[in-house]
Amino acid sequence: MSDKMIDLEETATQTGPKGVINDWRRFKLESMDQDNLPAAKKELLRQMSSPSRPKDDSKSNINRKMSVQEYELLKEEDEGCLKKYRKQCMQNMHDKLSFGPRFEGVHDLDSGEAFLEVIEKEHYSTVVVVHIYKIGVKGCEELNNCLDCLATEYPTVKFCRIDAVASGAAERFSDEVLPTLLVYKAGELLGNFLACTQHLHEEFFATDVETFLNSYGLLPEKELAGVEDEEENDVE
Repeated sequence: MSDKMIDLEETATQTGPKGVINDWRRFKLESMDQDNLPAAKKELLRQMSSPSRPKDDSKSNINRKMSVQEYELLKEEDEGCLKKYRKQCMQNMHDKLSFGPRFEGVHDLDSGEAFLEVIEKEHYSTVVVVHIYKIGVKGCEELNNCLDCLATEYPTVKFCRIDAVASGAAERFSDEVLPTLLVYKAGELLGNFLACTQHLHEEFFATDVETFLNSYGLLPEKELAGVEDEEENDVE
């Protein structure tokens, strides 16, 4: 029974300071160019990532402290590799904590039925942003372009657009109230912005639409923005 528990501890991703060190050792070994490594360095990295197991003290050896030799070796090429490791850890954590589907681009709805379906049947955790537009109406084309940009920034938000005539409710969405933005979550209407460009400048961009939606708390936080910004600052 004890041998099985030890084997599990070796193969499972560990938490806590000692577990992080062991995970880092494995990541370091996998990230390096094995073909161009000197034999001595390759062997040391192998030992660091998979420490040998004395029969009398296997668990303590797995969680052993990092030696001076290992530390000096890690210092040589660590900065770039450490950034990749941190980013991977953050992404893994985000993936585990993220629920609901992900989307690419803006979805074009071609009928009132498609409009109702996306509102009623989408995952309960998904924010759905629908742009009701009409070709030739001022601001509609610009807003469509802005949503194309925002869709890449917020993959967990479902951005949609539908022509007012195709929606089957053209009488409700006359030119005077276009472009209109409707925001839903779990089938509930959270935001109803008629002639929404009146809240923006004459010339507006994706960041302006983003700020407007965020002022009502309708967009989730961007993914891993902090880590990516920090890495860019380090490079500068």
